[in-house]
Amino acid sequence: MIGSWFWMMLPEVLISLENRMTLGLSSYTFTWATGVPGFTPVNPLSPGDLVDKTAGYGLRILQIADNMPLEDLPHKELYDLRNYARCKGVSLEMGSRRLDTGHTMKCLEAAVILGSPLLRMVIDAKGYEPDLQTVISILKELLPEFTRRNIRLAIENHDRFKAREFEEMVLSTGSELVGICLDSVNSMGAGEGFETVSEILLPYTFNLHIKDFTIRRVSHKMGLVIEGTPAGKGMLKIKALIEKLSASDHCNSAILELWTPPGNEIEDTVLKEERWAEESIEYLKSLIN
Repeated sequence: MIGSWFWMMLPEVLISLENRMTLGLSSYTFTWATGVPGFTPVNPLSPGDLVDKTAGYGLRILQIADNMPLEDLPHKELYDLRNYARCKGVSLEMGSRRLDTGHTMKCLEAAVILGSPLLRMVIDAKGYEPDLQTVISILKELLPEFTRRNIRLAIENHDRFKAREFEEMVLSTGSELVGICLDSVNSMGAGEGFETVSEILLPYTFNLHIKDFTIRRVSHKMGLVIEGTPAGKGMLKIKALIEKLSASDHCNSAILELWTPPGNEIEDTVLKEERWAEESIEYLKSLIN
């Protein structure tokens, strides 16, 4: 017989389960298999293939990003993809790049069809690099549409802006629907290490990109190279990061991304990427229930 203490504790237990992060994959987990310009495999992965991979690894979230732009698909194909993913027990997250009003609205419409709870956006695109104040103006213009659809906007820290500038973007909207997609390597392109970036942006993080890495000095000693590694084999303190984010109820998905260095042939690179994914998933499952 279940004692009364169980029913008293049940709401707290349910809240804890609801706030727990869920591990997922991305079109950037299998970047080479999806296709990189100039390095396309014979049979590149489709969105449906990515759903199958996610389900095959026993995971429940798939984030499809700008290397597989879903916003360009007809609505019927988006509905078919959503339904197929649901049949496989996989939830979809929508991702894209180019944070301007028109394109972001197109992506938001795709997110609604896919049933995505968030839209992950990289600000910049080819030939498009708005300044901070322009970004803030765009966010304020877009906010009523995200509010109406109850979808969160997760802005990815990506190369050009500093962490404090991303923080200013979020705070300028005054909305709990605007936050950060926290990537563990990108901000090195802006000259900031992850410890600095995470300290500033963790409180606003909706979505985590786990991308492990290593930094090594080149053979002639005059310079450093940043390269990806399987999760758990690099310099990223993943366990501590997961623990910090799990203490809040803002971040609900942790997405594995890989920077897999290419081999001599695209086929070899695709196989290496798959091995890295398997190794990374096994490690991350030990940290994220």
